[in-house]
Amino acid sequence: MKRMIAAGAAIMLTATLLGAAAPAQVPDETTDQIRAQEYWLDQYGIREAWQTTRGAGTRIAIIDTGIGKGPAAFDGAVVGGTDLSGVGSPDGRTPVGAVDANHGSWVASLAAARGTADGRGMIGVAPEAELLSVSLGFGSTSSVPFTEQIAEAMRWSVDNGADVINLSLTTNTLEWDQSWDDAFLYAFQNDVVVIVAAGNRGSGTTRVGAPATIPGVLTVGGVDPGGVASQEASTQGIVIGVAAPSERLLGVSANGQMVSWNGTSGAAPIVAGIAALVRSAHPDMDANNVINRLIRTARPPGAGAEPDPLYGYGLVNAAGAVTADVATVDENPMGSLAEWIRINRRAEAGPAPEPTVAPVVVPPLPDADPPTAAASPLLPSRETLLYGSVPLTAATLAAIMIALGVTAAARRIRSARASREPSRKSI
Repeated sequence: MKRMIAAGAAIMLTATLLGAAAPAQVPDETTDQIRAQEYWLDQYGIREAWQTTRGAGTRIAIIDTGIGKGPAAFDGAVVGGTDLSGVGSPDGRTPVGAVDANHGSWVASLAAARGTADGRGMIGVAPEAELLSVSLGFGSTSSVPFTEQIAEAMRWSVDNGADVINLSLTTNTLEWDQSWDDAFLYAFQNDVVVIVAAGNRGSGTTRVGAPATIPGVLTVGGVDPGGVASQEASTQGIVIGVAAPSERLLGVSANGQMVSWNGTSGAAPIVAGIAALVRSAHPDMDANNVINRLIRTARPPGAGAEPDPLYGYGLVNAAGAVTADVATVDENPMGSLAEWIRINRRAEAGPAPEPTVAPVVVPPLPDADPPTAAASPLLPSRETLLYGSVPLTAATLAAIMIALGVTAAARRIRSARASREPSRKSI
């Protein structure tokens, strides 16, 4: 580490001789007790990546409960902010919420805390990156609907120069409000890397929920200090991209107090900081390839299929993401939100195609017969006479004639028999 600091000093001297201004490097005293507890700095290749970059020239938006003003760890790091809850301060630096007020400061300290001038105190993954503080109100904290706050936070962050956006929050539902479609699409179209926490079983999240389910975001699962998927401080889902530490984390509270905490809320900003290191080392690289580097250089936890529902593509590797030779891609490996919208939101179809053949002309039907005047149902009509009364009368007359003929014949037979009776008696 002394060799790295000396090299940094040599760079500053050379810049001075050339008459150029060199940015001051954030010092790192490895013997500091607080930094000795930040096990992820060495285990996940972060200090090794610092030999190339510490995140200078990048900007990370922390969409959370606000980054406190007091801690020295944030001096010079926070360059802008806003409040979308309606109860914070305009610069986003007043912590919002009775329960989670310090959450935004903890998250920001993992991403880009700068420690103190003597190289002590908590240091973030990208200590030379800039921070944007976007404060939100959760639940009843704010009268502004949460979905509206998130949508506006995404747009504000993009418009204010964010290279990376961190969302250490979940809705515990797979679906998201339709207003988020355009907000997240706006970030992707403007080449911003969006990092989202997967959520924690310990707080009731049994499956990954939005915004982690939105195609195109990089969802982060959590592991313990041994690199094993956390039972309480993480969840699982097929959308997880990479895993990072989520247990025995450190955080700087809004009042400067150091705390130990757990959760993928801390795993996400570790990855957001690494994304800033990649963007700093490769300033011409687009967001799709930054994400691709993060997942392709991750260390798989075993021989299982990728992505794994607990680890995604594996444990994030800062040194590999910054320096490895990775093939470029043309699309976001975590999916296309635009394509998802096209399929699932039933977007309006284009104009109907012009017919290619002439329509078939059907001749009109002949005119109907004019209606006849209504007649009394009690009087016979032409039809009833022709098909009813006349045939019935004829049949009746024929039957009568036949009956008369049979009767006459029967009488003649009886008369003949009677005339023969006396002669029979005389014999």
